[in-house]
Amino acid sequence: MAFGKPVSEDMQEFNKASVGFIKQTVFDTLFVGEDRDYARFYALETIARVPYFSYLAALHFYETIGRWRKANYLKIHFAESWNEMHHLLIMEELGGADRWFDRFLAQHVAVGYYWFVLFLYLYNPTHAYNLNQVVEEHAFATYDQFCKKHEKKLKAQPPSEVAKKYYSDGDLYMFDEIQTETCNPRRPVINNLYDTFMAVRDDEWEHVKTMQHLQTDMEVSNVHDPEDGLCDVSDVDDIQFA
Repeated sequence: MAFGKPVSEDMQEFNKASVGFIKQTVFDTLFVGEDRDYARFYALETIARVPYFSYLAALHFYETIGRWRKANYLKIHFAESWNEMHHLLIMEELGGADRWFDRFLAQHVAVGYYWFVLFLYLYNPTHAYNLNQVVEEHAFATYDQFCKKHEKKLKAQPPSEVAKKYYSDGDLYMFDEIQTETCNPRRPVINNLYDTFMAVRDDEWEHVKTMQHLQTDMEVSNVHDPEDGLCDVSDVDDIQFA
């Protein structure tokens, strides 16, 4: 059972068409050229983190009025926003936010998108999750194509310092939190810029999987929820870095 009403196939197709149209008419038009890749990623990440803020606002509202309380949703969605924030920091480190126009466009679109997703989530959380699934699928495809096209060049460049800290050198609790329905969280090794973008790409797929799951099942777990019987916390000690 999902937290919300099922989304019809027609509406799912409409979401795909809408996201594809916006991507082609806005981002594929305003961010053309290889020198615009990081700026495009900066804009995408500024906007991509917004739905998780909207979910959190709606969930706090539901809890405040006594309608619904789900602590692990709050934790997972915050972790997802934390993950997207680090993607954004990586793009800023690479110079993606250097132009005033790029910041202006991304931030203003993000504000409007925040309110749209908030009201959509209040109307039907399942629909909001489906829409974000489509957005994250596009993000995965964008990074996947970028990595395949520029693999040699990226492998010759040093890694992002933000990425090194987030994925390997820092506290990995929040990173593990976004990896739902698994007892073996990923442990990316960040040796160059290619590794950085591959890790970001794989994060986007984690979001896709979580959004898909939440459309059909209210219960979502990860390695930090041993009470659900899914994992033994000690399993984390055995994870291999790759």
